[in-house]
Amino acid sequence: MTQLITDLAFILAVSAPLIFATMGATIGERAGVINLSLDGTILLAAMVGFAAALTTNSVIVGFGAAALVGALVALVLCLLSLTLGQSQTAVGFVLALLCTDLSSFLGAPFVRVQGPAMPPQPLPLLADIPILGPLFFNHNLMIYASFLLVPAVWWWLFGTRAGLNLRALGERPSAAFARGINVTRMRFLYVMLGGALVGLAGAAYSLDIQRGWSYRHTFGTGWIALAIVIFGGWNPWRVALGCYLFAALQTYAIRSQAVFPNLPTQIFQVAPFALMIFVLALVNSTSNPAVARWVARLPARMRQPAQWIINRLAAPAPAALGEPFRQP
Repeated sequence: MTQLITDLAFILAVSAPLIFATMGATIGERAGVINLSLDGTILLAAMVGFAAALTTNSVIVGFGAAALVGALVALVLCLLSLTLGQSQTAVGFVLALLCTDLSSFLGAPFVRVQGPAMPPQPLPLLADIPILGPLFFNHNLMIYASFLLVPAVWWWLFGTRAGLNLRALGERPSAAFARGINVTRMRFLYVMLGGALVGLAGAAYSLDIQRGWSYRHTFGTGWIALAIVIFGGWNPWRVALGCYLFAALQTYAIRSQAVFPNLPTQIFQVAPFALMIFVLALVNSTSNPAVARWVARLPARMRQPAQWIINRLAAPAPAALGEPFRQP
């Protein structure tokens, strides 16, 4: 039981950067903008955050610098795609490559240098509660913030008028414009806000989860974050579940190395990514006509449960995601 609680607490902790990155991507894509620069943004923000924290001896400055980097990358994406009309997909992909190379070039002096890190901050009294204390109240401020971020984003999207307007940007921008919303300006705002959260994710890696900086320190994380957003159907609760699932897969893949010592270690490193891709493919297949035909061939007693599962997994993207919109 103690080992299980320790594992669950570890999974909650290591999921924090992914929570920030996926919530940022969810906000931006709900506004109708595809941001493929996440992987490079996380890398560059992780490097800048660590360098700023090391130079100033302040973790707060490091997180602030990382958030600024994320917002600036998002600003460039918006300028090139929303203002100049270039492809969001192409611009995002180029920015991912550019930021990755910049992080390697600019971060060379900081490779494997020891620096400051987020200190643990157990909450008084709450940390002593059996089971719940070690799980939720024995972490640091960044991890506590990740717990609060998910319900906050959900409430903002689905419980406020501003959230309704935000979702309108990604579903029917023409209707939003007819209601007096400046679509381009609001997309700038929300994509940059999402970019700032992605930047915080980078700093959360280099100042907490994977302390320090090294070549391609978080390489691949941004692509997994994008996949998890799709897996979660752009719903904050489902996206968070995907983050925790991926962290659990990584955790138990590492544990499995001791159980199967004769297998190459690369298998355990790749397995979580492969399983997440499999789940993503399953989710996306729910709208495929071939799946409907397959369900129709099932025995009558199995048809209804199968259809129920498919309906729950269905995750339609925002209708105007990636579509250009020109205001008169």
